[in-house]
Amino acid sequence: MTAEAIPDFPFDRPTALEPPPLLAELREKCPVAHVRLPSGDTATMVTRYDDARAVMADPRFSRNLAREGAARLSTTEDGGLFSRRRDGSASVGEGQDHMRWRRLLSGWFTARKMEVWRPRVQAMTDDLLDAMLAKGSPGNLSAGLGLPLPVRVICALIGAPSEDQDKFAHWSRVMLTLTRYTQDEVDRAYQEFTAYVSDLVDRNRADPGDDLLSELTQISDAEDGRLSQGELIATVRGLLLAGHETTSNMIAIMVAMLLSDRERYEAVIDDPELVPGTVEEVLRLDSTLSAIGGVPRFLTEDIELSGTKCPAGSTMIPNVPAANRDPDKFPDPDRFDPRRENSAQHLTFGAGRHYCLGQPLARVELQVVLSTLIRRLPGLRLRDSADRLQLRTGGMSGGLQDVWVTW
Repeated sequence: MTAEAIPDFPFDRPTALEPPPLLAELREKCPVAHVRLPSGDTATMVTRYDDARAVMADPRFSRNLAREGAARLSTTEDGGLFSRRRDGSASVGEGQDHMRWRRLLSGWFTARKMEVWRPRVQAMTDDLLDAMLAKGSPGNLSAGLGLPLPVRVICALIGAPSEDQDKFAHWSRVMLTLTRYTQDEVDRAYQEFTAYVSDLVDRNRADPGDDLLSELTQISDAEDGRLSQGELIATVRGLLLAGHETTSNMIAIMVAMLLSDRERYEAVIDDPELVPGTVEEVLRLDSTLSAIGGVPRFLTEDIELSGTKCPAGSTMIPNVPAANRDPDKFPDPDRFDPRRENSAQHLTFGAGRHYCLGQPLARVELQVVLSTLIRRLPGLRLRDSADRLQLRTGGMSGGLQDVWVTW
């Protein structure tokens, strides 16, 4: 492949909600392809389901991109969130430390435990929707519900004050930059976020409550020292980052996707039993949540995918939107089918040892939001036509800009 033939990534798309046509073309004809990242570096992208799942689950594909030869994603000097060198600070990213960390947190994020949170999520949803309705139609669903709900939920979960939500939103936007922020701005965001979380940890240790952070501080103070202070700070920072940014975007995406083809929304109104299946199809068919398509990996030894040899030292990107529309896994993949039997096998939450810990909570939030909207706002519509929706650009987490609705 010549340098001129390597396409720039992210790819162009017809409208915000439609996937780039090049993804389907690559999946069929060139499922292991080179792409040029915003940094100018080249990475290898896979677009078939089995290949993407292997990149996510096989330990030979490392999450640690802070190493020599790894492609940088961002235009900042550190190369972006995944490439940022940790300067000796604690990490929970790889190997036995990662498995130990997952064991400590997984008890908090079981589907059963998250179901206990459903009434609290419902109360928060109703409260935010009341405020949005009080302002009158049209309303900005992104600002009124999409952003604040997951922030309130994650703050309640870890014992952080929800009035600090604007700080979390700012820090996460800067830390997830691709092209928008400078290295100085990124460094400042890291310092401020780390100082904030460190103070939060100390306060919860001194005055523990009934939340995840208080429990983790007690664990870290236990004799076996199962979580160091550095690991604790990295954990809380990661939960705040992941716990609001992705779910906030997904709420707006879900509403836009259902209202852009209103028969989808009306189907759930007619049969609320379709709520879980509708949420899974939204998660499967979305192509906007991540600007880079999936969390990149560093290949530690030679391997073959779809008949293509991938050498050690390659930076691999599993393109989730392409994999989730692989016809070999999902028959008639572009059709929205809330009754699809295997839709929950999508790769939106990852796979293997890095499968998203918070996915039971994200599913509860999305299901509660959809159930509430169809019950309280059966006349909900997009204010503008779907092709006028705009993508958020310049960051690793994509999503949509403001989603305005009427009722």
